[in-house]
Amino acid sequence: MATVLGLQCVRCGARYPADHFAEDCPACRPVARSNLMVMYDGALRTARAKPAADAERGMWRYGDLLPVDRADGVSLGEGGSPLHRLDRAGGGIGVANLFGKDETRNPTWSFKDRLACMAVSSAKKMGAKVIVSSSSGNAGAAAAAYSAKAGLRCVIFTFKGTTGPMLTQMRAYGATVIACENKADRWTLMEHAVRQYGWFPTSPFFGPVVGSNPYGIEGYKTLAYEIAEQMDWNVPDWCVVPVCYGDALLGMWRGFEDMMAFGWTGRMPRMVAAEVYGSIGAALADGSDTPPDVRKNYETVAVSIGATRGTYQALDIVRRSGGTALTIGNDEMMRWQQTLASGEGLFVEASSAAGLAAVEQLAQAGRIGAQETVVSLLTASGLKDPATTASLQKDLLTVPTDFNGAVAALKAARIFPH
Repeated sequence: MATVLGLQCVRCGARYPADHFAEDCPACRPVARSNLMVMYDGALRTARAKPAADAERGMWRYGDLLPVDRADGVSLGEGGSPLHRLDRAGGGIGVANLFGKDETRNPTWSFKDRLACMAVSSAKKMGAKVIVSSSSGNAGAAAAAYSAKAGLRCVIFTFKGTTGPMLTQMRAYGATVIACENKADRWTLMEHAVRQYGWFPTSPFFGPVVGSNPYGIEGYKTLAYEIAEQMDWNVPDWCVVPVCYGDALLGMWRGFEDMMAFGWTGRMPRMVAAEVYGSIGAALADGSDTPPDVRKNYETVAVSIGATRGTYQALDIVRRSGGTALTIGNDEMMRWQQTLASGEGLFVEASSAAGLAAVEQLAQAGRIGAQETVVSLLTASGLKDPATTASLQKDLLTVPTDFNGAVAALKAARIFPH
């Protein structure tokens, strides 16, 4: 494990104690509210050997770069997800070197397991008794699962009307799930629980949102480590990430910075935020320091990234990396969900498909060079919200019970050649 000295503001660099994780940076509040990040002993970012070939697989392969000792870690086998080469998907849009980092393979089928693993491990190390999250989906399921593994109580605040597999998943892990009348109420209740009872937060709970728990975000560093190692210690030219509050953007960037300092890699990627309502893109366009709260003019199918206001941490990484932010609509996401499933055998949720839609936009604009490498983060499984996908599918084909009648029906449906 790396030696933690405390927390540091993402924006101004102000330092705070290690237990300041339930706050933003007070110094930045008047200008641009900013999240904090874990600050380590200077020895972390010095030259070191790459992981041995026979070292543990998964996220804890890089345990000496994380804020919790492996012996204290709460693990369900997270990390080590495949990096698929997407030849058909890339060929269709003229991107020869397109890859998908398949986070559907994690224990609760989403990339949030990396955050939950590190957040819950940190909570247990600090003596927390209750984990609390505000979520209608992936973050809540991950928090519930890792709390169960740690033997800690878990409370999830969601909102009335939340239904489907993700709600069932949260409850199956034994979490107490509380549905509030509206989305704002869940943050109010969660803040009281954190401030008055000392419950350990894994997700945002006050606004404007700055991001998730700083210790949890450290789990996303391992995405960068894995991508580089899976590419023979090369770094992609572009990393495309579906973004709500930008936790993974920040975590991955910190991971890439680490590897530069270690001497493992020789450059940094450009980071791209695939968003729904365009808050980060608006800030990039007008040069502002804070993403605005933009108007929600339609309901998105990508609930996981459906925020109308981005964060400073996401905006900062996009700017520093020379990347961009692209706005993705429902039709693009659903088309790419189907393209990835039928063409590559990967069924991801609509939010995941936003990354590939962003790659397409970059390609159409001529931004991606002929030999450049692109990695799109496939954040979660399509089984998280199958109803949305099913609503767009054609009626199920039925056939007669006799063989000749069945063949005739298949020919009529153009399944068999005439």
